[in-house]
Amino acid sequence: WPSIYLGIDVIVNQETPPHQDQASAPSLLDLVVSLGTHDAQFHISELGAVFHYQPGTMVFLAGKLLTYSVPKWEKGERIAFA
Repeated sequence: WPSIYLGIDVIVNQETPPHQDQASAPSLLDLVVSLGTHDAQFHISELGAVFHYQPGTMVFLAGKLLTYSVPKWEKGERIAFA
């Protein structure tokens, strides 16, 4: 299907270490979608922000400019499309 994104990553039950998206353009927003049964957190380092990251959450962010991560969570399954 047509997409404005260069690629889609599927992440299953993996922590996401702090990183920036090197392939992104600074003027565009990246989309991260969370599915599953988990109760994780989404961290944005530069903002000192921690968000609830539950199934159904969609995050749009400047991944080329902001460092973000999803640390280990206690229970449940996590599937993320990024």
